[in-house]
Amino acid sequence: MNANDKCALVHNNHDLHEILKTTDHVITLFYASWCPFCVRFLPIFKKHAEGDGQSFVIVQDDQETIADQYSVKVYPTVLFIEKGVISKRLDGVLGVGLDEKQLVEFVSKCPLR
Repeated sequence: MNANDKCALVHNNHDLHEILKTTDHVITLFYASWCPFCVRFLPIFKKHAEGDGQSFVIVQDDQETIADQYSVKVYPTVLFIEKGVISKRLDGVLGVGLDEKQLVEFVSKCPLR
């Protein structure tokens, strides 16, 4: 992920680890394409990633192989990872998901620099 990348898409743990090794502050969305709440939330996440100077990552975990390593139990879930360690989390609600207000509030509490 370089300075021009606002939002990276990863599909495996290796690529996520590579980003986390080189980027100190990352807001990460864990989602699955089969999840209707994720499909609804993804454009909201992307919109906020485009308008910000922060690092955003989308982890598409359709096979649910990466989530366990980050204690993600519900899709979508947003994590703030600082220097490779989860420091804040916004867990989706079963049968509800997440909304834009929750994301805006979460991002505002993430010290990104």
